[in-house]
Amino acid sequence: MSELITAELVDLDLSAETKDAAARALAERMVAAGRVTDLAGFLADVAAREAQMPTGLDGGIGIPHCRSTHVTEPTLAFGRSAAGIDFGAPDGPADLIFLIAAPAGGDADHLSILSTLARQLMDETFTGALRTATESQRTAALIRGDEAPAEPAPEQTEPGPAAQAAEAGGEAPAPDAAPAPEPPAETSAAPAGRPTPAPFRIVAVTSCPTGIAHTYMAAESLEQAGKAAGVEVAVETQGSAGFQRLDPQLVADADGVIFAHDVEVRDRERFAGKPTVDVGVKAGIGRAAELIAEVRRKAAHGEVSAPARDAAAPMDKDAEPGDGFATRLRKWLMTGVSYMVPFVAAGGLLIALAFAIGGYTINKAPSVADHFLWTESTSWAALLFQIGTVAFGFLVPVLAGFIAYGMADRPGLVPGFVGGAIALTVNAGFLGGLIAGLLAGAVVTTIQRVRIPGPLRGIMPVVVIPLLSSVVVGFLMFLVVGKPIAALQKGLTDWLSGLTGANAVILGALLGLMMCFDLGGPLNKVAYAFAVGGLANPNAGSLKVMAAVMAAGMVPPLAMALATIVRGGLFTKAERENGKAAWVLGASFITEGAIPFAAADPLRVTPSAMAGGAVTGALSMAFGCTLRAPHGGIFVIPLIGQPLLYLLAIAAGTGVSTALVVLLKGLRKRPQPRPADSPAPDGAGVTVAA
Repeated sequence: MSELITAELVDLDLSAETKDAAARALAERMVAAGRVTDLAGFLADVAAREAQMPTGLDGGIGIPHCRSTHVTEPTLAFGRSAAGIDFGAPDGPADLIFLIAAPAGGDADHLSILSTLARQLMDETFTGALRTATESQRTAALIRGDEAPAEPAPEQTEPGPAAQAAEAGGEAPAPDAAPAPEPPAETSAAPAGRPTPAPFRIVAVTSCPTGIAHTYMAAESLEQAGKAAGVEVAVETQGSAGFQRLDPQLVADADGVIFAHDVEVRDRERFAGKPTVDVGVKAGIGRAAELIAEVRRKAAHGEVSAPARDAAAPMDKDAEPGDGFATRLRKWLMTGVSYMVPFVAAGGLLIALAFAIGGYTINKAPSVADHFLWTESTSWAALLFQIGTVAFGFLVPVLAGFIAYGMADRPGLVPGFVGGAIALTVNAGFLGGLIAGLLAGAVVTTIQRVRIPGPLRGIMPVVVIPLLSSVVVGFLMFLVVGKPIAALQKGLTDWLSGLTGANAVILGALLGLMMCFDLGGPLNKVAYAFAVGGLANPNAGSLKVMAAVMAAGMVPPLAMALATIVRGGLFTKAERENGKAAWVLGASFITEGAIPFAAADPLRVTPSAMAGGAVTGALSMAFGCTLRAPHGGIFVIPLIGQPLLYLLAIAAGTGVSTALVVLLKGLRKRPQPRPADSPAPDGAGVTVAA
């Protein structure tokens, strides 16, 4: 690995008077060292980054930096200005200027070094050594960490008792003769018999647009301010070198949260429900002590952030290192499904609305780009259908792209989308998208494990990985697995089309059980994704499946809402309030509306919901109900084949679930008989002994 900074990249007598001139002078050194290929293009990227937010920091420091395609490898140039240069810091000009250049794709090893440097800038010993350095070679070594800065000499103080005694020719007092120092008030020992109170604990997240400097400087500043205040601070830096999630237990035990960020915090819902301070990243650097005091004040007043949302959150989680393969596979697939669902809802509902307005022949209308009459409803229906068709066409590529994203992060997106598009081209459909996403993630992960020479690392994520992975995935999808998957997809479609009688009823019951087992969880989403996949190539069988899945998914919240009315005494006050909302959620096909009931009493609610869902799914299939819309609940009833029978199936399943949950909860609530010798309750008769 090349050195991040060398003596040739150090200017201890920087004569520039403006920040643009300083950036140019240091960038010219990078060009001379072969680290930057296009001076003008690189300076334009530096200026664009500077326009987002000034890079001057308190303490006389300027850190202009950027990611650029004109950088061959992460590089640092340092300049020291005697006059000072204005980089927009509140306390005035900067005399220490660090120009940080990172390739567009980044480099984990070098970026890790840059993050360490950013933390060092918060250390006055380090910056002091840079101000007094006289040689470029030693300055570069200090910045690289090859040479430690000299500690400042300790200040002279009054001689202690031992020294005084020695000077007087006497003996030093015995150690036990000296008075014990009193502990500071803040850390005084607790009275005997009482445990020492636990320190206030804060978890924090820092991030900035480039993830190179401010991210890590804010982290260091918060940690130092925490030590000074006697507060435990743990920081998650979401920077260019990647990030390691804070231990979930650490987050759960935290008394408060600080977000110091200029880009969106990843997995923000982990921190919900706690006192939270949310500021920009520069506040984390310059006002760390104030932020800690503010979060403590919020905690004292009981101010907390909004609770985490239940809907769909578990699907969008990255796989953790300790997960088994089955768990990781499920998370990868659910990541793809979670990003696919909005396209399904938008495209599917637009298509369904177009059919409702223009009839089922609207799919044969000419392009609205060539023929559109403002006063004709048919033209508007055709417009909705064609927009919906475009949106629905992203279903398989998005599924594949984000499965690969779940496996390999952003480098997986390009081959994933390419593989998904090829799946559509070869008629491999929904199953092809699943396979393409897994292939893309696996290929990218394999390429990332290959050790690459330093000069090539900067272009790997931008050029090499997308190019190689797209070629490999395209080859596999076109020539190896595409046709077999297409044949399997056709067989599945033909099977669904031919489902009649008992087979259809059994499938409907099975899908109903899956929809109601985990109420919006992975198994629910598998059943839903199976139904939605059939809409990509709709036929009589796939439309029946979609109808059965949506009907079954409406049952759990509707049943819980009805149960709170039929036997309200079996439910808590909070559950009765949740029941009011569950009417709307169930009618809208939001199965998660039953989660509060299942979480409080899973052994009674879950079997009840599953029984009703199975009945509804089976009846919907038996009645031959069809549905072209992938979502909408009762609001798309006009688009359902056999709508009255469809409502009857939902009502029957809701009734079964309601009766079963009331029965099971009633058994639990049944009063126990009193012993013969126990006192009678107030108002009861008195038993007279014979």
